[in-house]
Amino acid sequence: MHKIVFSLFLFLIGCSVQNPSIYQSGISEQNVEPHHNKTSTLLSSVNNVHLKRIDKTINAEIESGKIPGAVALVSINGERVYYKSFGFADIEEKKLMRKDSIFRIASMTKAITTVAVMQLYEKGLFQLNDPVSNYLPSFKNPKVLVAVDENNIITETRDATNEIKIIDLLTHSSGLGYPFINSPLQKTYIDNGIINGITDKDITLSSQIKKLSELPLLFDPADRYSYGLNTDVLGYLIEVISGQTLNDYFRNEIFLPLEMYDTYFYLPNDKHHRLATLYAYIDKKLISYNDDSFTDLGNNNYPISGAMTYYSGGAGLSSTVSDYSRFVEMLFNYGKLNSKRLLSRKSVELMISPRMDMNSDGILDFALGFRVINNIGLLGELGTSGSYSWGGAFNTAFWVDPEEQMFGIIMSQVRPNKSNINERFKTMVYKLLE
Repeated sequence: MHKIVFSLFLFLIGCSVQNPSIYQSGISEQNVEPHHNKTSTLLSSVNNVHLKRIDKTINAEIESGKIPGAVALVSINGERVYYKSFGFADIEEKKLMRKDSIFRIASMTKAITTVAVMQLYEKGLFQLNDPVSNYLPSFKNPKVLVAVDENNIITETRDATNEIKIIDLLTHSSGLGYPFINSPLQKTYIDNGIINGITDKDITLSSQIKKLSELPLLFDPADRYSYGLNTDVLGYLIEVISGQTLNDYFRNEIFLPLEMYDTYFYLPNDKHHRLATLYAYIDKKLISYNDDSFTDLGNNNYPISGAMTYYSGGAGLSSTVSDYSRFVEMLFNYGKLNSKRLLSRKSVELMISPRMDMNSDGILDFALGFRVINNIGLLGELGTSGSYSWGGAFNTAFWVDPEEQMFGIIMSQVRPNKSNINERFKTMVYKLLE
């Protein structure tokens, strides 16, 4: 049963009046990152004033009851200029959010899977325009949905005009959908046990992708952009081509080289206590999920309970802001972090090149793993054409602005979510630029 925590939240807000620092945990011995330079102290006094304004904005969002807490980080010109934690990881237990709190990053997993695909591509193991069926034969000769009846039961399909290519999966233009997104195939997905990538059930990636491949597509491959289970299919492709589980491949080829020691599909027992509690914002209240409750995507406790057998390349990872910043910094440096090169510069350039118009308006394109701003003027927000970003379903987000030599990350844990703090944080960060 859901536990209403709003009254407790108001009590804690009252405490904060007498102790404002309760919303912001400062650097402590436990919070200092062992493998990264400390936050820069080189900002001007004007910018220091603005940083405090950012603090106040995030704290105000917590005090409003829309988010329980957050961790935020900004890097400019290769230096961390902002890195703070705010509020609570668990309101009921009065557990403060820490810099090393672990978050369900959901679709921010997709960028990591894309890097893994590009690593294998660079080794000459496939071409991006290869049909997926060359490696996953069950995707041969796909069908396309034509009609459903009043109960959304499929009544007609046809042969697809072409096969799904690897590049179609990378750009979400394959015709695959998601069970949680309303579409003519939603009922078919649910009836056939297709999951959103988040589960506590004893399911394997191979069995799930096999079932998915037997269902019709929403449209012909390469026809248009439509968000779907493409990156889960890419995860299975990585397993087949590399001969490793996706979990092992990520660990060996990405996490260990980047020193991402707090990023997992399923957390080890000694890190369970660091997983931030997931909340829902419903009827202007924050509601915490208990161990048996479900979001619209699956059991909220999936990182620490259940079978732990499904490795979702599209949504399965949990991580810290610091860990994910090392991954983002590698992309920011065009494939390299410190002395470790994971990708060539040309591969990252391809990843961030506009590819598939997301809304048929020329403003935002989906590249390989994230969105790219194609026309900042038409978008109508602060930023730069060519900057790229993505987020996760539980209120996590990152962006990279190559021209301004800047990236930012902010993470909380709320779904459904009514906060726009991620967008406001990004807007305020741009004022730090000279």
